[in-house]
Amino acid sequence: MKPKIVFSEKCLEYGSWHIESPKRVKIACKILKEKGYEFLEPEPAKEEDLLKVHEAAYIQRLKEGAIEDPDTPAYANIYEYARLSAGAAIHAAKVNGFSLMRPPGHHVGKSGAALGAYTKGFCYINNVAVAVKHLDKPTLILDIDGHHGNGTQEIFLGDPKVTFISLHRYPHYPGTGYHSEANCFNFPLEADCGEEVYLKTLKKALGKVDLGKIEVVAVSAGFDAYAGDLASLGLTDKSYGEIGRIISAINKPTFFVLEGGYVGENIGKAIDELLKNF
Repeated sequence: MKPKIVFSEKCLEYGSWHIESPKRVKIACKILKEKGYEFLEPEPAKEEDLLKVHEAAYIQRLKEGAIEDPDTPAYANIYEYARLSAGAAIHAAKVNGFSLMRPPGHHVGKSGAALGAYTKGFCYINNVAVAVKHLDKPTLILDIDGHHGNGTQEIFLGDPKVTFISLHRYPHYPGTGYHSEANCFNFPLEADCGEEVYLKTLKKALGKVDLGKIEVVAVSAGFDAYAGDLASLGLTDKSYGEIGRIISAINKPTFFVLEGGYVGENIGKAIDELLKNF
């Protein structure tokens, strides 16, 4: 049975002019419906779940819209949109599904922009972190977005229940993730390195983890590493199929949360390939 897609059309209501636009998710959604995936409607995350990840002062600023930076606008009602996206990640975690929602989350840390970055990179609430904290199980977070998941690293650095792995383009925004630290393993890659290098690196990364102690795999599923996208590593539909095969071989309950990827057609096809082995 195919993994279920967690999605709400409410996430299409804001930000039509931004590169992180409704269009990218709308097109991907259409493709996945045509492929026969079952869709589930999420509920907003509870504030108590958000406060396990983010400082109360940051959540208050988010409610007030006092969080704008050059990449991350203070849209009307953005707190509610972000809360719904976080709730979708929790739902995906419970059903081993894929949260096809926006806004994304992996660049926002405990109190806003994380680890030296001056923007939150289109992110408001760290969705995958909220879901992982909600489950409260030994978890491997695997970030396959083309950008370093600096917010996720900041949140979980030193957390004995979580291992974080990020494969990403470097040098590139946010300028972090050049070296590994404690439970956070970073693998910087050159632009357009291609499938062979990427898959070899992914296998090397997973070799750093005692998978026997992991109960859940959480995938920050960004698709801007797709050839020609914002953080291109030269990947293709086939590449995402191979990535999915490697992740599924871990043989643990797995869920996915959408991060970047800015061409909706590519996102839809890549998600389908990624999920084929689950």
